[in-house]
Amino acid sequence: MDDKQQMPKLPRFNAYWIYGVILLSLVFVTFLNTEKGPQDISWSVFENEVLPLGDIKEIVLVSNDMKAEISLKEESVEKYKDKFKDQKNIPAKGPHFVVKIPNIDKFEEARKNAESNSNFKIPVNYEERINFLRDFFGMMWPLLLILAIWIFMFRRLSSQGGGGPGNIFNVGKSRARMFDKESSINVTFQDVAGLAEAKQELEEIVEFLKKPEKFTELGGKIPKGALLVGPPGTGKTLLAKAVAGEANVPFFSMSGSDFVEMFVGVGASRVRDLFRKAKEKAPCIVFIDEIDAIGRARGKNANFGGNDERENTLNQLLTEMDGFATNSGVIILAATNRADILDRALMRAGRFDRQISVELPDLNERAEIFNVHLRPLRLGEDVKTDFLARQTPGFSGADIANVCNEAALIAARKNKKLVEKEDFLDAVDRIVGGLEKKNKIISRHEKKAVAYHEAGHATISWLLEFAHPLVKVTIVPRGKALGAAWYLPEERQLNTAEQILDEMCSALGGRAAEELIFGRVSTGALSDLEKVTRQAYAMVTYFGMSKKIGNLSFYDSTGQNEYAFQKPYSEKTAQLIDEEVSHIVEEQYKRARKILKENADKHTQLAELLLEREVIFSEDLEQIFGKRKVSEHVIQEENNGKDSKSEAPKSAEESVNTEAANE
Repeated sequence: MDDKQQMPKLPRFNAYWIYGVILLSLVFVTFLNTEKGPQDISWSVFENEVLPLGDIKEIVLVSNDMKAEISLKEESVEKYKDKFKDQKNIPAKGPHFVVKIPNIDKFEEARKNAESNSNFKIPVNYEERINFLRDFFGMMWPLLLILAIWIFMFRRLSSQGGGGPGNIFNVGKSRARMFDKESSINVTFQDVAGLAEAKQELEEIVEFLKKPEKFTELGGKIPKGALLVGPPGTGKTLLAKAVAGEANVPFFSMSGSDFVEMFVGVGASRVRDLFRKAKEKAPCIVFIDEIDAIGRARGKNANFGGNDERENTLNQLLTEMDGFATNSGVIILAATNRADILDRALMRAGRFDRQISVELPDLNERAEIFNVHLRPLRLGEDVKTDFLARQTPGFSGADIANVCNEAALIAARKNKKLVEKEDFLDAVDRIVGGLEKKNKIISRHEKKAVAYHEAGHATISWLLEFAHPLVKVTIVPRGKALGAAWYLPEERQLNTAEQILDEMCSALGGRAAEELIFGRVSTGALSDLEKVTRQAYAMVTYFGMSKKIGNLSFYDSTGQNEYAFQKPYSEKTAQLIDEEVSHIVEEQYKRARKILKENADKHTQLAELLLEREVIFSEDLEQIFGKRKVSEHVIQEENNGKDSKSEAPKSAEESVNTEAANE
């Protein structure tokens, strides 16, 4: 057994070896000749030393090669022995020498001169020879070169443009990967944390494939398709992997972009080939990831005229999913984060019977996701999933996985044996705010301006009832920002006008502080102004929170007007919208200036403390401003949290930023 294990593994057989052997054999036959051959001599040696002595038995002149083969008389061979390089292998009968002649006229002139001077006859035979092997290879080498270039180019084209590997004729074939029972897919529904409702709907599809009689006895039919819709990173593809791991049927997987090609008709051909393979393996599941690549609403794209390949592909997909031909036993799963732009015909019942919403996880679901991603980590005793879930509102499943991985990397960078809570806090700071740049060159004046700017945010957010609770303020540069304020936003589904206005006032606090303290403004409030302008336009045009505009919303949730050439309101209304937005922003800016003027001493004290420490927490603000006023619904939610025995952060140092107002 040991000898067998130590034996080196032989390379696997490859068909290209045969081509290599044939090529080497041809080269060997062409260039290596082991037989005894004539000796090459120069024209001068032939003309002056061989031709005049009368030892030539015969000359064979090959006119098409312009060479002469000289055969010596048997008794005269020894005289020329010194002219052979290999004197042991001198040809016995001839030819003994080969000479390249300049031209036939010069050869004849030399022969006649030798015959007249020595008075003897030199026999000459004229021949034309054809070297089939040499001529064949002379003709084949260019063809072989062209063939090699052709194979190389079409292999590159087929690898980029689709089809089977190395075969241009497979460009219209489906590129779907098939997974069956023997495939190594280890993901199950137990590995998908949260998403209870989505898992239930998909589990029913898997159970229908395993036990169809449970549903058919009641007259039910298997769903034809399920569409997973949700923001990026929420687990749509993970759910599809779980279905592939749970179902004991063939599972075809491919991306929507695999259908779209530079060749006309390839997309529709691949759709037909995919469903042909699926019907052969029925019952089975077909998963199309990012289906919006081919499912965009027809007639709404920017391509004018011509034949749209994407629309042809979509038409073929619609026909295959629910057309005239039967399509029993094939279930279509698809995922997208842009359901608003999908074609209505694709969304109807009979094609996608179920639309499963996969949203961002809530508090309890984030705790479950943390439990999954914390399994492979060596954790300290102070790491609690409930605490981490409270510090990461708005994080998707992919974000939480990134937090866990970053925490492990940070702990390893610090040479720790366990991953502690501090590492998770640093990981969230790193992901939200960017990489810390303590060595960034900042002038003293700029540092002071950043400190008063961030202190302005912190002051107003602490004093306003509906602003997001502040967690930490820093003037240490992170990413492109010179300073940042971290907040822990409430997990609310509805926002009132008062809440939005308080958030806008808090965002404008930085610029207001700069103007009050230094008498001028800087470019540091760019992200604040962008956020405030977007919120103001949303209030006026989307949420109907303007008295002058009224209860109107110009928001298009269907996405059908994506390429519209005109706005859904008149120029007069557009001017009124701009005036209302400007009025709202200016009103909140004046409000921020007023609050900072009334609390100028405390604002200055906070800014100087920030200059001294570079990082301050919420308890520092509490010492300066007192306890923060909290709205009644927040107090009620906290009481509910205590009743459910969930752990709340005990200090600001235990809190983690989840929304950074980067300057």
